[in-house]
Amino acid sequence: MKNIIEVKNLTKEYRNLKAIDDLSFEVHEGEILGLLGPNGSGKSTTINCILSLLKFSKGSIKILGKEMKPDSYDIKKDLGVIFQEVAVFEELTVYENIDYFCGLYIKDKTTRKKYIKEAIELVGLEEFKKFYPKQLSGGLLRRLNIACGIAHKPKIIFLDEPTVAVDPQSRNSILDGIKKLRDQGATIVYTTHYMEEVEILCDRIIILDKGKVLATGTSDKLKELAKIEEKVTIEINNLQPEQIEKIKQLENVDEVNYNVGNLIITYKKGKNNLGELIEHLKKENIKYNKIYSERPTLNDVFLELTGKELRD
Repeated sequence: MKNIIEVKNLTKEYRNLKAIDDLSFEVHEGEILGLLGPNGSGKSTTINCILSLLKFSKGSIKILGKEMKPDSYDIKKDLGVIFQEVAVFEELTVYENIDYFCGLYIKDKTTRKKYIKEAIELVGLEEFKKFYPKQLSGGLLRRLNIACGIAHKPKIIFLDEPTVAVDPQSRNSILDGIKKLRDQGATIVYTTHYMEEVEILCDRIIILDKGKVLATGTSDKLKELAKIEEKVTIEINNLQPEQIEKIKQLENVDEVNYNVGNLIITYKKGKNNLGELIEHLKKENIKYNKIYSERPTLNDVFLELTGKELRD
């Protein structure tokens, strides 16, 4: 696959802190690449270095086969950037905001009008074209922010935490719009600490922590890194310590945790763990409300790699 972005041995230091530590990765043409990590893992710093908004200590960055520099305007015209903080003009309407940002790159008025219409439809702002930003909810503001960044139809789009603190309707609209952009041929770099968004959207994932790549691959490939085979969660009230100890002795059980009526059991291996567990509960006359089994998640993988939760 063709590499649209190539990052090699990137290092960014702040005095005694290494925000990015010898980071190397590629972004393939036509994919959505997810940069997954907790707050402070280096996601936003990496994006800012790629865009030449930050100077870095060492390494190299190529976009579309060319070295990226602060004055690489021939490259920048093919980029769309949507940061976490909303950046629009309060004195302009929704339509006027998108027209302004699109006009920075598209001078032909007929073409620009067509692009603006498509951007508005993509993010679902048809009913709000004449609204001012102060009249929009937080979710609608983020949709406007995205429309401003992608209206000129860039080849590469950077999205930095675009769904933080938005309502469910806007979040779904944003995620659907991102999929459509990929289907239309854009290459997308998506930074987030929301595991479920990465699983829904991304063709490939890089897990970052402390400015380093811990793992990379598809969602399914990353899940194969998990040491556990299965996790079972059961709603049980008033489970006694001696009952928990007996469960720990069951075959293939790796770990047992009980907290506020929830019993969580992880298994290293085995194909009929759930059935055997149900038989044990029945035999011990242990009453339960709900029970369900799941395979390892990206959160499980991250927890094993870093020792902390994705949202830390």
